[in-house]
Amino acid sequence: MTPDQALRFASTFDKLAVNISQAVLGKPVAVRLVLTALFAEGHVLLEDTPGTGKTLLARALAATVDSTHNRIQFTPDLLPSDVTGTEIYNQKTGDFSYHRGPVFASIVLADEINRASPKTQSALLEVMEESQVTVDGKAHHVGRPFMVIATQNPIEQAGTYPLPEAQLDRFLIKTSIGFPDIAATVDILSGAAIRDRSAAIKPIISGAEAAKMAEMAATVHLEPAVLEYIARLAEATRTAAETRVGVSVRGGVALVRAARVLAAAQGRHYLIPDDVKALVGPVWAHRLILHPEVEFEGVTAESVLGRVLSQVPAPKERA
Repeated sequence: MTPDQALRFASTFDKLAVNISQAVLGKPVAVRLVLTALFAEGHVLLEDTPGTGKTLLARALAATVDSTHNRIQFTPDLLPSDVTGTEIYNQKTGDFSYHRGPVFASIVLADEINRASPKTQSALLEVMEESQVTVDGKAHHVGRPFMVIATQNPIEQAGTYPLPEAQLDRFLIKTSIGFPDIAATVDILSGAAIRDRSAAIKPIISGAEAAKMAEMAATVHLEPAVLEYIARLAEATRTAAETRVGVSVRGGVALVRAARVLAAAQGRHYLIPDDVKALVGPVWAHRLILHPEVEFEGVTAESVLGRVLSQVPAPKERA
C-alpha cells in the first residue's frame, strides 16, 4: 500500500462510518469495529441485551455496501439445512439439485445465534472459515465479500445456548453496543416514528469495491518488530496463571488482519504498536478461556489482556 492509497482508504472508511452512524446513533466505536472486520474479511459477534441496536447495525452495514444480504432468525427448532441449504430430489429429471440456503449472501445477519441448538450453530463453522458449504461432497462457494454478523443475548437469559469455543474462534471481533448516552437517546426518541432507520441509508460502495478495499488493506506494511510484539503478547496469554487456554496462532493472524485495516483507516500504509493495542480486546478477549476459580473471583479476559499489555514491552515506533 502506498501513502496515497492509505489516504484514499481512510477517506472511504470515514464516509462509510458516517453513513452507518445515521442509523446507529452515538456508537462510533462499534461502527468502526464492524467496518474493520468487513475489510479484514472476518466476522463479528455482537453480544448485548435486547433493544440496543444490534440488528440495526447489521442492517445499516448491509445497506451501506450495495450487495446481497440475508437475515437468519435463529430459533430452537432451526435445522442446519435451514442455514446452508439442502439437496432436493427432482421427480421430473430424477436428479438431485442443490437449493442454496440464506447463508449465500455477501452480508449475513445471524440474529440471536445462541438461541439455536449447538448442532445448528456448528453449521456455520465451515462457511465462516472457508467461505464455502460442502453438501454431498460438493463445495459451493459463497463468493466475496462474505461476512457474518451474529448477534447473541447474554447467556444468562432464558433459552440460550453458549457458543462452543471452536465457533467463538471463528469470529474476528466480538464487541457490544451498549445503551446510548442521553443526547443520543433523545435523538432516537425524537425519531420514534421511524420504524427502521437503516431503510433510509443509501449505498456508498459496491460489494466488488469492498473486496478491493480488503485486498488493499492486506498490503499494509508489517515491521518484523511489530510481528514479534504480537507473538510475545499471544505467548503471554498462554502462560498467564489465570488462563486455561490462551490465544492461538489463528488469533494472532486475526489481530494482524484487523490491525492492518485500522492502520489504513487512519491513513497509514504501515502498522504501529498502537494499532495492535487498540484491537487486542475486541479480537482476543473472546478467545481466552479462564480457569473457573479465577472467574468466580471476578477476573475477566479483558483484565488479563490489560495486564499482558502492561507487562510486554512494545517496540519503538518508526520515525
